[in-house]
Amino acid sequence: MTTVTDAPPPKAPAGEDAPARGPRKRGRLVPYWLLLPGILWLLVFFALPLVYQASTSVQTGSLEEGFKVTWHFATYWEALTDYWPQFLRSVLYAGAATVLCLLLGYPLAYLIAFRAGRWRNVILVLVIAPFFTSFLIRTLAWKTILADGGPVVDALNSLHVLDVTSWLGVTAGDRVLATPLAVICGLTYNFLPFMILPLYTSLERIDGRLHEAAGDLYAKPSTTFRKVTFPLSMPGVVSGTLLTFIPAAGDYVNADLLGSTDTRMVGNVIQTQFLRILDYPTAAALSFILMAAILFMVTFYIRKSGTEDLV
Repeated sequence: MTTVTDAPPPKAPAGEDAPARGPRKRGRLVPYWLLLPGILWLLVFFALPLVYQASTSVQTGSLEEGFKVTWHFATYWEALTDYWPQFLRSVLYAGAATVLCLLLGYPLAYLIAFRAGRWRNVILVLVIAPFFTSFLIRTLAWKTILADGGPVVDALNSLHVLDVTSWLGVTAGDRVLATPLAVICGLTYNFLPFMILPLYTSLERIDGRLHEAAGDLYAKPSTTFRKVTFPLSMPGVVSGTLLTFIPAAGDYVNADLLGSTDTRMVGNVIQTQFLRILDYPTAAALSFILMAAILFMVTFYIRKSGTEDLV
């Protein structure tokens, strides 16, 4: 009695599976090829300028004699000790503008996400519309709005608001221009869309059935907002505050056009050092100090907010 055994499958001819492996291997490399343009862009326009800026910050010399790398790290300490008021002012102005953007932007984002209905797209267009105008023109418009003797200043004077704000040190008597209030108003207006859009995106993702469930459990609207809506919108809050605070801290246009010499921010100092005084090492050192300070504050803020995995 003979036993029938299954014959082993025939082997494919040598080299026959090579064409199949080739496309499969190329398919694995496709994501890396797609990333290549972005990586090259970052290397050419971010990494290399950053390295050049770092080398500039440790140079000594003058424009006539030329600058040489002497590893003069004392430039950082000198820049920090000479211009710490401008650093502090930048953080305070940017922080105040960020808080105002959050207070103004959250209700509007909530309205767009849950109450706008068929007007949602119209309101979103109105939020984005300022981007179609130059940043410089928008800031100059605020110079006209807050002009001395204008309707805004007259209304604030009639309400005696400027008297209180003058005592707090954010206005100068009966005027708003060339004061911290004007700079903060300009920062708030220019960066408000950066707060509204992330908030709207985060709120729009919230399932409406969660609000219904909270209502079925006899939760008040205020309790629903505090326990459901706001916690679920925290990724948008964090993203919006970062997108507002970071550019506002380095801004110099608003302080230059709406402020005075007493409201200069660190961005104004960097611009002056680069373009007027031509002290490139100090300007580069100030830029790195500002970048390091913002990076530290952002890292601390994200960790404290508990949204490392959500942003």
